[in-house]
Amino acid sequence: MRKARPPHVRDTRESRLLLVLLVAVAFALITVDIRGGEDSPVDGARRAAATVFGPIEDGVSTAVDPIGNAISAIRESGSRHDRLAALEKENAELKASLGSDDRNSSRVEQLDKILKSAANGQYGIKGAEVIAIGAAQGFSWTVTIDIGTNDGVTRDMTVLNGDGLVGRVTTVGPNTATVLLANDPDFTVGTRMEATDELGFASGQGDRPLRVELLNGKAKVKEGDRLVTFGSQADKPFVPGVPVGVVSRVDPSRGDLTRTLYVKPYVAFTQLDIVGVVVQAPRKDPRDTVLPAKPKPTPTPTVTVTVTPDAEAPLDGQADEQ
Repeated sequence: MRKARPPHVRDTRESRLLLVLLVAVAFALITVDIRGGEDSPVDGARRAAATVFGPIEDGVSTAVDPIGNAISAIRESGSRHDRLAALEKENAELKASLGSDDRNSSRVEQLDKILKSAANGQYGIKGAEVIAIGAAQGFSWTVTIDIGTNDGVTRDMTVLNGDGLVGRVTTVGPNTATVLLANDPDFTVGTRMEATDELGFASGQGDRPLRVELLNGKAKVKEGDRLVTFGSQADKPFVPGVPVGVVSRVDPSRGDLTRTLYVKPYVAFTQLDIVGVVVQAPRKDPRDTVLPAKPKPTPTPTVTVTVTPDAEAPLDGQADEQ
């Protein structure tokens, strides 16, 4: 006697057809969105999703993190460059209010590094806290931050932290924004090599090093060389001089028009907490001034051995004479 099928697998053919249709529609929307850019027909829906889900993510973050509001102390950190002194005072007060436990000590350190980067590069920034990983309206390497249009944030602004380039703003709601991370496969940024000024384009590769194509196929580059952002027209989506990473591997030169190298990013994308959105570009290109100081080589210790002749030992030639 044949057993009856369980109810949850009764309509297998119809369920599979529905699944195929949904996947096809999803890929179609993604394709239209990518090709459309800022004029994407689904951009309105994406902003609407940010408006709906953003307050929820922001509210959850505030509820579970009572000290999160302290980050607002640097919300206006870049409205004017001449406020750096005042910001340093606010940062000192923030240190005192956060206490001394390990997590808050880490946040204080992050704030210090961001303010230092902003000062070195003359970037006008607004401080933000990462409140969610991955956007509710996408499938990319993204994070959600707790500031939006109400704080002066717009699409295609550079996002950084105290280590270097984090990504760029892609979607903005009233109180939150989505940031596409620099390690996303769809992320591309113009780069400039330190010292040699060789230009290229860096692309994300997920949890692997960034892939950089130098425009000069004969460029001289070696492991340990460093890169910064080249900057975009009108400084959007990228301002110049933001540290990108360190060369970890260089493909052999084969006479091609470009040269491929791989770069370990300065930013740890799985450990993001406090970031800064650049709302005001520097008056001039900071070049390499935002890069961290190069580590000094550790000297190799040397040992000098002094040999003193033994008074009772025969001198050279004496042993043969005896």
